Formats: sequence, C-alpha cells, structure tokens
Amino acid sequence: MNKIAIAADHAGFEMKEYLVGYLSALGYEVFDFGGYSEAPCDYPDVVHPMAEAVTRGEFERGVAVCGSGIGVSIVANRHAGVRAALCWEPTIAEMSRKHNNANVLCLPGRFVDNDCARRCVDVFLATEFEGGRHLGRVLKIEVVGACGGVSGDMAAGSAGFEGRTSGEAGDCVGGLDSKS
Repeated sequence: MNKIAIAADHAGFEMKEYLVGYLSALGYEVFDFGGYSEAPCDYPDVVHPMAEAVTRGEFERGVAVCGSGIGVSIVANRHAGVRAALCWEPTIAEMSRKHNNANVLCLPGRFVDNDCARRCVDVFLATEFEGGRHLGRVLKIEVVGACGGVSGDMAAGSAGFEGRTSGEAGDCVGGLDSKS
C-alpha cells in the first residue's frame, strides 16, 4: 500500500495539511479530496468522494478529519466496503485494524493534537487485520449492509426475520458464526 486518500472539513483542515506532509515524506502517494482551506466546508462534500474511491478499490485506506470525527465517520460508513473508525488515541487505531479491519481512520481535529494524530496514523497503517474470530463479524457488517439494514428489519420482526437472532438472519447474513 503506497496510496492513501485523505479528506477534511474546515475544522480538520490544519490537521489534514499536517498529515498530507507527513505521509508524503514517508513516501505515500496522498490524494487530497479537500477541503482546501479553513473556509467553511461541509464534510459530506469531501468525504463522500473519498469513501467512494475506497469502495471502488482506488485506495486501500483513507483518513478523514472533522472537528469531532463523528460526522466524517458517519458519512464514510454509508459506503459499501468502508469500515470507518473514529480514533482518538493509538490503541484505538490499533484495535480498529486488528479487530474490525477498519480501512478509514477518522480523527477528531478539535480534540487531538497533530502528534497524537500522527501516532494514530502510524499505528493504523502499520497494523494488520487479525482475521480469525473477527473475520465472521466483519463479514456480517458487509453482508448486512448489502441487504439494506437487517438490524431494523429484525427489530421490527418483518420480512422473514421473525424470531431470529443476528446469527440466524438467513440468506442475508448467510449463517456466519461470530463465535469462531
């Protein structure tokens, strides 16, 4: 992996610029989806294109920054195949990779400094997914997402999910077992 996508709104602009320089110095080809200044910028306008590029496989990983990190993570997670994780310290970034196979790191630009963000990025890029017992869980995220929100259907008891637990959701979940 030598290409990485990055995006930020105005609240994350300064941190994004720092990370673009840092990652470039490490030899990464960084594609900056914006914002391009501290002028007001709506995070969906920059994160949707970045997340879509991750979905299409143009980038293995991405970084998104806004004031709290919450908005960018919500937007990124709307895209198939994107597993965006809001991380505010390196151990969380490590676990997001090991256990969740996160492929977009979301940072809260107003709550962490550039040094902490750099350490989160370093760990996020260096850590591999453990697979094993975590693989089934990650696959359930993808399959359920492709089915259009099994959780809501299951909770409402509709469309063939009556009386089933999340591990028994039938064709949509495909009988994946999270206990392995």
